[in-house]
Amino acid sequence: MAGKSLNKKNLEALGAETLAELLMEAVKGDAARQRRVRMALSSEQSPKEAAADIRKRLAQIRRAKSWISTRAQRTLAKELNGLIDIILNRVASGDVDLGFDLLWSLLHLAPDIHARTDDSNGTIGGVMDAAMDAIQALAPRLDRDAEQLADQVFEALQDNGYGEFDGIIPAVSHALGDQGLTALRGRAERAMDAPVTVDETEYFGIFTSTERRLEMAKDNKDRTLRMILSDIADAQGDVDAWLSQYSARQLTYHTIAPDAARRLLQAGRAEDALQIMESCIASEKDKDRAFDTPEVDSAHFACLDALGKEGALRSAMWARFETRLCAETLRRYLSRLPDFDDDEALEDARTHVRTHPDLLQGLIFCMSWPDPGFAADMILSRHAELDGDSYELLSPTAELLKAEHPLAATLVWRSMITFALQNNRTKRYRHAARHLASCAQADMAIADYATFQSHEAFVDDLRRKHPRKHAFWDKVEQQGRIE
Repeated sequence: MAGKSLNKKNLEALGAETLAELLMEAVKGDAARQRRVRMALSSEQSPKEAAADIRKRLAQIRRAKSWISTRAQRTLAKELNGLIDIILNRVASGDVDLGFDLLWSLLHLAPDIHARTDDSNGTIGGVMDAAMDAIQALAPRLDRDAEQLADQVFEALQDNGYGEFDGIIPAVSHALGDQGLTALRGRAERAMDAPVTVDETEYFGIFTSTERRLEMAKDNKDRTLRMILSDIADAQGDVDAWLSQYSARQLTYHTIAPDAARRLLQAGRAEDALQIMESCIASEKDKDRAFDTPEVDSAHFACLDALGKEGALRSAMWARFETRLCAETLRRYLSRLPDFDDDEALEDARTHVRTHPDLLQGLIFCMSWPDPGFAADMILSRHAELDGDSYELLSPTAELLKAEHPLAATLVWRSMITFALQNNRTKRYRHAARHLASCAQADMAIADYATFQSHEAFVDDLRRKHPRKHAFWDKVEQQGRIE
């Protein structure tokens, strides 16, 4: 039987002639597979012959106009990834510059492909990222004029609507060298000072005033140029040049300050980094943001750690834990405490979680720690606070609890069932019926419901309150769990 298994070793034993016949039969009538085989054959020839076939295929893709379905998109992505592999490992092994030019041409396909398909899943974007990674791998071996390469990079970034050339400066920084980076910076600075042309305003629509179009075009242009200058500053290790792209106020933004602090820390300027993070935290205090910004706290911690401010670091970590119930921060906090102090601190943390006003936030902590027993205790004591609408959290919580804490899991399932029925969420009835079946299964493991309804009583209550929810009860019957 082992000899009949479909694996590489057994196929090799068939011999070249038999495999060739099988391959010809397999690709018959399949254009995509035929192209793949032809490309494999050409890659075995000289780099120039392989490059000629790749250019031909890229031109065919560029000329195509039809819509690319999701299935065809996956096929195209697989083909393009195959071409990248051939370019990197076959063409560029003999001619680095030729391989670079082919990858550059492949990146230029992005706008045409994106215009013909829905890439919300990032399939095509992933291909372009792979091409950029290949360019970065080849860049140290490139042999071309640094200033000409700088011009090539600059022009590509001016028409980068789908972000295919994002990261090109760090990717080719070695090939650019100081001469190319300086030339690129000069072009960007001159462009920043140049007035906006009429052509640059056309993208912003004919129904917008001329003044507003000019303003929008200028902002768009400057945003691209600032990105170029920032990437150049990083490539040259010039943190002050990077910081100069932002105003003092912008450096307090939670989206910018952590990046600034990280660069200052790498440059050995921890005091400057801490000053930026403290200004950022102070500016955020009055904004009462509902969403978490862990990157801000992480950068703040890194600054305090670099400066040896242990007391301030511990206080900052505890403050983040108290506010966000962040399990990872608590772990880091406890790891910095002396022996035995961590046990007391952990008990204080548990008390804080147990009494936190947001039960769901507390359950998130329990899931992250993880601590199923603690989660079960919280659910049993605060079950009335369960929000059955939060199924993204409650479903995995119930799964975590069902083996060792079936009563707590049952209360979680009941909250989601009740919410779905009370709010007529018909799309959730299928899940609610499945949850009710899970409750029935858990019932066999629950010896004492204490003050809570038994399973039978809960089902009777549902039938009494929701007798006309036929769509739900039909799905319950399909589960085959309720007699």
